[in-house]
This record gives sequence, C-alpha cells and structure tokens, in this order.
Amino acid sequence: MEFTLALAQIDTKLGVVADNLEKHLEYIGRARKEGADLVAFPELSLTGYILQDLVPTVVSRPEADDPTFAPLLKASKDIDILVGFVDRDERSRHYIAAAYLAGGALTHVHRKLYLPTYGMFDEGRFWAAGDSLRAFDTRFGRIGVLICEDFWHASPPYLLWLDGAELLLFISASPGRGLSAAPKLESAHWVEHVCAAYASLFTCFVASNNRVGFEDGVTFWGGASAFGPTGALLAQGPYHEEALTLATIDLREMERTRARLPLLRDERPDLVQRELARILAREP
Repeated sequence: MEFTLALAQIDTKLGVVADNLEKHLEYIGRARKEGADLVAFPELSLTGYILQDLVPTVVSRPEADDPTFAPLLKASKDIDILVGFVDRDERSRHYIAAAYLAGGALTHVHRKLYLPTYGMFDEGRFWAAGDSLRAFDTRFGRIGVLICEDFWHASPPYLLWLDGAELLLFISASPGRGLSAAPKLESAHWVEHVCAAYASLFTCFVASNNRVGFEDGVTFWGGASAFGPTGALLAQGPYHEEALTLATIDLREMERTRARLPLLRDERPDLVQRELARILAREP
C-alpha cells in the first residue's frame, strides 16, 4: 500500500472560523490537485490557538448539519482530511480535538489528553482533558492521532503502536522557543528529534504538522515533517511560512524494516501491564 500524505501548515485567524474554513477548503483543493490522498491540518486549525474566553463561541460538531463541518465532510468524499477543532460534550466541557473525515463521514475524533500548564501554557484553565486513546482503520491502514503535548509523553505513541497504528499523525500549535546560534529554533529541533525517535523505536511512519503565523504576541514556526520506519526524514516543510508539504508513505517499507528489526514482535505488553500494576499499587 502506497499513498500520498499532505501536511498543510497554515496560519489561522483567532476565532474567525468562517475565514479559517475557507482556507481549509483552499488547501484541500490544492492537495487534491497535487495528488494527495490524505491532508492533515494543525492543532485547532479551524479556530486559532489562544482562544481563552472565546472557547465556547467557536464550538463545531463533526456532523453533516454543522455549518463548519458540512463542506469539510463533502470535500472528504475523495480525499481524507484531518482537522483541528473545538469539541464539546453533553455536559458542556470543551476539548482541543481533531476529527478524521473520509468518504463523506466522520471516522474518528481524538481529544487532547495532556494539557500543558507550565511556562507560557495555561490550557488547564480553559479545557477539559480527553480520557481515551484509540488507533483507527482507514483505507490506508491503521492510523493514530495525537495533539501537541500528547506526544511529549511516551505512553500515548506507545499505546497507539500496540493498538496497530502504522502511521502516527502529530498535529500541534507549537510556539517558537529557544533562540540560539543554531539554524533552527530549539522547539523545532526537539519536535523533529522526538518524531524521528518514535519512528525508529516503533518502526512505523510518523508525521508532524505545526501551524505558522502570529497570535497574541506568540509566533508559530511551521516546519511540517514526515519520517519513515527507520527514522529517516521523508519530507520537510519550511519554517515560518504557509506551505503544503507532500510525503509518500509506502507501507511496504514498514514491513521490510520490521523483518530486519522485530521490535513489535518482541514487545512484552504483559510485562508492562504487570509492572504498571505493581507501581500503581505501591504506597507513596
């Protein structure tokens, strides 16, 4: 199985969903023309990131009668789409979420699991944390989605790997941090370093898509990237500008890598389960 992944690193207007939707449809059209089979957008791509008190005003529902999702679902009839949006549950709790759309229907929703509240981040004040994690089947194989802080913790990608994910899609709104004499921001270096490590450790494909632009004094650096199951870089987007970056995902490469390096075959989740139970049962 071989397919083309498009990573749309875009700038968004804070709280202006209609304009952001128009840009999504534009990039979906570009991706389709360039032969992409799947296009992924960044974290909170439909709304902007630093929403704070705007959160309840920009909620969308990934359903056909929702004015934001209706055209996205229609567009997904011939190209799969991953978008970032504000989700709300039946008890009016709000989540940073991502929706995977395919064949004109919703395939999967992931709600962000880890909400950073350190440094410049204050997500815990405005958002609820997701409480489930699943890989899901697509026409391209099994995929797992994580949002920004999720992939800084080792357990979510590990669990998706055990759940059969062949492609890990990481979407983010990562601010630019760590200026130095190096040719790239420290935040960009670490994201790319971690993605390459996960790809090689889990012998799967890993793609990361970060937004660009400025918001409330914060800059976002872009730099979409994709890595193969040996950790090799497959595609790299530019920094600090909007772009559509294409990567070829050939699942046969994963099969060849796992034949040479059978880490998944030799993994012992039963051991992990026993030791976690012991650790959790241990008295403080």
